[in-house]
Amino acid sequence: AWYVPCLASHETLQELCRKENLTCKSIGITNRSLKSYEVEYLCDYKVEEGKAYYLVKWKGWPESSNTWEPRKHLNCPLLIENFLRDRNEFLSRGREGKAMKVRNHVKTLKPAIADYIVKKAKQRIALQRWKEELNRKKNHKAMILVENTVDLEGPPLDFYYINEYKPAPGINVLNGITTGCECADCPAEKCCPKEAGFILAYNKRKKLKIQPGLPIYECNSYCRCGPDCPNRIVQKGTPYSLCIFRTNNGRGWGVKTLQKIKTNSFVMEYVGEVITSEEAERRGQLYDNQGNTYLFDLDYDSDEFTVDAARYGNVSHFVNHSCDPNLQVFNVFIDNLDLRLPRIALFSTRTIKAGEELTFDYQMKGSIDLTSDSAEGLSPSKKRIRTVCKCGAMCCRGYLN
Repeated sequence: AWYVPCLASHETLQELCRKENLTCKSIGITNRSLKSYEVEYLCDYKVEEGKAYYLVKWKGWPESSNTWEPRKHLNCPLLIENFLRDRNEFLSRGREGKAMKVRNHVKTLKPAIADYIVKKAKQRIALQRWKEELNRKKNHKAMILVENTVDLEGPPLDFYYINEYKPAPGINVLNGITTGCECADCPAEKCCPKEAGFILAYNKRKKLKIQPGLPIYECNSYCRCGPDCPNRIVQKGTPYSLCIFRTNNGRGWGVKTLQKIKTNSFVMEYVGEVITSEEAERRGQLYDNQGNTYLFDLDYDSDEFTVDAARYGNVSHFVNHSCDPNLQVFNVFIDNLDLRLPRIALFSTRTIKAGEELTFDYQMKGSIDLTSDSAEGLSPSKKRIRTVCKCGAMCCRGYLN
């Protein structure tokens, strides 16, 4: 199903709920907040007759209910700290000079500063709600954090978190597998990889030991082995806490790890809508006009299907390209042995330090469809628009395609 974001603001919804005496936890209205006042954020500041006042936005109340409160009445040190930090951040950019102006013996913040502080407060709340939503929807234990210290950009409005492929109508991503290995202790002679004609992809430390280009066959839901089987890695989801963060060089959102990742470790899957290559070509022309795309060709055996993570995806949706990446693409088969529909897993190519950004090369075999080859055979009017690369690597090719 396709979803349409609500066009009404939280303040409008809060006002409607209060008029009807309704509760809604997602927008901050509970039975408690219907009868009490809690500071949500601070909007403005003034000094009148020597006393400091803050303009308060009350949680669960519309902005029309904002009130000026003396500093001594406020027990919200973190919100005051955020207010002062946002004010100083704005002033550090040299836009306004002095923060305060005097009128009728009252010192007030300049309107541009107050406006920025409110926008930052709303952004902070929106990002916190988004983080909570992502962590509710994920199916792995590791945490997802969200961070933007660069600009006023909030959560993407047209992105929906999923944990596995979302097939378009008529596409079956499960091929009805009904058998599994009989190993009591994997890997045995007739374990899943050997039955498929390949070696086990992992060593005893559960790290990847095969070369790029070779497939990974993991044990499936019909195998006798339990959840601790060394051949069950990708299916358990990412084991690392990750942070979706705003980049400071115009690359939009990115992803960094909050934990050290060793070489040849599984990091995450790339998921999205599974569509036909014909539909991918149509969408690709639209995405090119926007300057980005999330089309990932499933070309392990054929080029019949593509994964589109533009609207539906997981954390991998936000992973940026690099010409010198620290992640590598591998094709994985678990409960579906259809060679046209592999799962896409990203493994580390080297040790990645905590706090380091995660990247992969969009021109890798089987990667996002941004290569120049994807435009071959098209008429000049349909040639893909070249996208400038901003990865900053020493070996940067200059363009993503």
